[in-house]
Amino acid sequence: MPAADGPLGGRRLYFVGIGGSGMSAYANIARALGAEVRGWDIGDTIFMESLDGIDVDLGGEPSPPEGWEVIVSTAHTRRSGGKPRAEFLAELVAAQPTIVVGGAHGKTTTSAMIAFVLHETGRDPAWIIGGMVPQLGGNAGVGEGWLVVEGDESDRSIGALAPQIAVITNIELDHHATYASEAELRAFFDTWLETVPHVVRSWELQPVELELAVPGDHNRQNAAAALAALELAGVPRAEAEAAIVRFTGVGRRLELVGEQGGVTVYDDYGHNPTELGVTLRTARSLTRGRLIAVYQPHVVERTRQLHVELGEALGLADAAIVTDIIGARDAPREGVSGKLVLDSLPPGVRAGWAPTLDDAATLALAWARPGDLVITFGVGEPWKIARAIVAGLPG
Repeated sequence: MPAADGPLGGRRLYFVGIGGSGMSAYANIARALGAEVRGWDIGDTIFMESLDGIDVDLGGEPSPPEGWEVIVSTAHTRRSGGKPRAEFLAELVAAQPTIVVGGAHGKTTTSAMIAFVLHETGRDPAWIIGGMVPQLGGNAGVGEGWLVVEGDESDRSIGALAPQIAVITNIELDHHATYASEAELRAFFDTWLETVPHVVRSWELQPVELELAVPGDHNRQNAAAALAALELAGVPRAEAEAAIVRFTGVGRRLELVGEQGGVTVYDDYGHNPTELGVTLRTARSLTRGRLIAVYQPHVVERTRQLHVELGEALGLADAAIVTDIIGARDAPREGVSGKLVLDSLPPGVRAGWAPTLDDAATLALAWARPGDLVITFGVGEPWKIARAIVAGLPG
């Protein structure tokens, strides 16, 4: 039960889109801060596992109880009125000193690194992160110290936040329905950052030379940004470095799902060309066998704009399976499907078309053999594919 005397005590909040990576974190921290919380989503998501004890309506349309405040995800503004999620998050950020992390890639891991180090060094942080952090016990938590927030530029909501410290991991056009060009995206960030007292730009830093528990050059860069932010927050460098090397990662970031019959299965949130490429290069270093990628496109406009680059990135695998666009948050367009990505794979890469999640799991099981590494990619439900593959592998 929520603490009725908490900062949000007495408020009743209904989250529309509660199963999303960010909205589930908002719901969890609202509950921890004393609010009574309920919500709705169109279907099951991996983040529902973090909402134990919260009543969630699945399917149909949102129906908030009378008298409840409604907080609406950007993805569902056509389904319900209410307070935009950005406005609710801005309310939380205004309540305590805050570090906000944004950027095209690495912001979840960088946010989690910062929160983990603050927690490990006894600084009692709060955090709102778009991924499950096992070492912190979830995607949200309360504390009296710094609040660490993963911001979101996809709908410009990060621009409504007023932190003391901002971290930008990188800038790359990934949300074509929001920004017409990378120049517009950079201008948006520049305008927002003018209002922030302290700014860390990751590309201005050298990757750390520490022996991290998480693999990949990209994580050495994430750690560099995290350590710079922590110094600004008052954590001595040596103390922060001693803690960050114990950080073991975030759910759905090259997450080991299981190993069965000699086949290793990972799941990853990567959904744009840069993320796919970075993760596949890291995954290649983890196996001597074949690398099989399974990709679920999620956004129609991204697929239309970047299908060639997505295909090239998936070409770093030995074999690639692509599903149709599932659970898209934007309107369908004639001629735009996952086949655009599949048809963009380089010659020599084994290509498999799997319209549904079940089709993808079945095809991956048919292809995989001992020694192979299978990795599922995407925003939506590829984790279901990964779990189905592990369950279907011979013992």
